[in-house]
Amino acid sequence: MLAKLRFLTAGESHGPALTVILEGVPAGLPLKPEDVNRDLWRRQQGYGRGLRSRKIESDSVRFLSGVRHGRTIGSPITMLIENRDFENWRLAMSPEPLDEIVPEEKLRPFFVPRPGHADLAGAVKFLTKDLRPILERASARETAARVAAGAVAKKLLSEIGVQIASHVVAIGYVTANVDASQMPLTEIMERAEASELRCLDSEAEAMMKQLIDEAMGKGETLGGIFEVIADGVPIGLGSHVQWDKKLDGRLAQAVMSIPAVKGVEIGRAFELAQRFGSQVHDPFLAPNPNAPDWRFFPRASNNAGGLEGGITNGERIVVRGAMKPISTLRNPLPSIDLRTLQPARAHVERSDVCAVPAAAVVAEAMVALVIADAVLEKFGGDSVEELKANINRFRELVRSWMTGGEPDAYPEKNQTQNP
Repeated sequence: MLAKLRFLTAGESHGPALTVILEGVPAGLPLKPEDVNRDLWRRQQGYGRGLRSRKIESDSVRFLSGVRHGRTIGSPITMLIENRDFENWRLAMSPEPLDEIVPEEKLRPFFVPRPGHADLAGAVKFLTKDLRPILERASARETAARVAAGAVAKKLLSEIGVQIASHVVAIGYVTANVDASQMPLTEIMERAEASELRCLDSEAEAMMKQLIDEAMGKGETLGGIFEVIADGVPIGLGSHVQWDKKLDGRLAQAVMSIPAVKGVEIGRAFELAQRFGSQVHDPFLAPNPNAPDWRFFPRASNNAGGLEGGITNGERIVVRGAMKPISTLRNPLPSIDLRTLQPARAHVERSDVCAVPAAAVVAEAMVALVIADAVLEKFGGDSVEELKANINRFRELVRSWMTGGEPDAYPEKNQTQNP
């Protein structure tokens, strides 16, 4: 779904490393490992995370291509994130054939799928009864590579004044009582980063932690809802002319692709579906050709989440994702053994109790990649400076159009006819 900014990830959960190749980033973007490592660290935080996220792994990136002397050079960027836990899984995940006879327990196969996971569907797809290869790639560990790519996209967007933040709206049935729609983005960032659950409501956060502790004691897991907000996004990104050009559809697909996310909404879609139109649509305020941002046509509200007809309208982009509870339970559900087709308890793998805050950080990355792609699609530019010049030119064209100057959609009407 990305047109100009493309990326591919590779690697298994317990393999030697994760790799991501990101193509389409203009030359001249300042980029250092710490720009990426900051978001990799943020992804690993959160109350309810497992041992691997908290202690075993401490992710850091290494640039293998596309960056020279701290700046992008216009060629594909290759990033490597080593799995420090690989030494404990070397026999199980060795990319080379094993020359020795290895006990089955060292190979760590498993044959009992977990309800809610890709295990069974993947087993049938690839005709394998050992579910280890399915788990290894379907694991949310893969999202570390996405966060690395998204960090580069966020760095590019920051050059043109676009900022992205995320926060947790709900864990289980506990919902934060905070409206972030008018809150300054810097405040959202600060309050989210200060919270172990990325929650802006301290009272709700305390209740969320109690619920996570209760789930942990029962061998349960919890899901929730997160929100991503993008501020300063240019008006006119995306298009209404074809289904796959609509930016809201592209954003929804990107966020839905995050493991365990089962629902996505733009703005306040599900709530507003129950109201009359006059209570939903965002009234126009006085136009402002001299707006310092892209709010040339400001609104009294932003129920649409910054998108109308698949096109950005100058307001904040607001995307929410609903994450189901993690499918690995320490108190496992009934399943079947694929070797015998007899009843068995589902496989138990080291896992988190709640990873909604981490999913919010991953969603930041995915939203950043889609918006950066749409920016490059509309404005182009092989270098960051060219991109900025193209954006500034468009801003001036919009202002000229608003105040009655060119460009005119029908210039022939103003032409003087020869007698």
